[in-house]
Amino acid sequence: MSDTAWVEACLRRATSRAKSDVANKLVSMLLHEISRQIAAKTGMSVQSQEYGKIVTSTFGVDCPYCQRPLHSNRVAVEHLDGMNRIRLGLHVPGNVVIACSDCNREKRRDDQNANPTLADSGWEAFLRHGTKQCAPSCKTCEYWTRLHPDPVQRIRSLDRALGRLREFRNAFQSVEAEIRAIRLAMRSDVELLYRECQDYATQRIADLAADVVKRAK
Repeated sequence: MSDTAWVEACLRRATSRAKSDVANKLVSMLLHEISRQIAAKTGMSVQSQEYGKIVTSTFGVDCPYCQRPLHSNRVAVEHLDGMNRIRLGLHVPGNVVIACSDCNREKRRDDQNANPTLADSGWEAFLRHGTKQCAPSCKTCEYWTRLHPDPVQRIRSLDRALGRLREFRNAFQSVEAEIRAIRLAMRSDVELLYRECQDYATQRIADLAADVVKRAK
């Protein structure tokens, strides 16, 4: 590929990404609104003192993934099932924890993978890297190997994290069935919203830009 072709490809990707950002923001707004309605219906909130106690009793003040102390790292609100159009995670009890910003950032690759091979969920797949065979170029395996150079220690640590997260999720089985049903029901609607938003943004921006340029003459 020539230098010019490479630059042109980068510019096309940047334009396409801008449309996707708008569509993804609307999907996020929809997921947050559904989360609010579930909280109102069930009376369960991630902001409650009771939920905070459950999170703390399970993970202490350590990252649920790498298990490093959160006090020594930057932290992020983490959704085990990512709040995107692929995972359709919700901001509801059982799906929200506090993680270190490193793990939060690294896990996004699995959250955005529409065809996972290591596990069905993004959070489980994230903790399977470094314990199962991936491509030599796998960035997530590199991350876990960097944190745990010894393979035995690495497998033990990731298995322990998986066990604690499964235990945590099991505490919310009473609402999990309803959430699964909601996720199944809204998948096609979310995809339609995403595509319609992209189409609208493309056409509206083109029309508005043409109008602005015309009026500026």
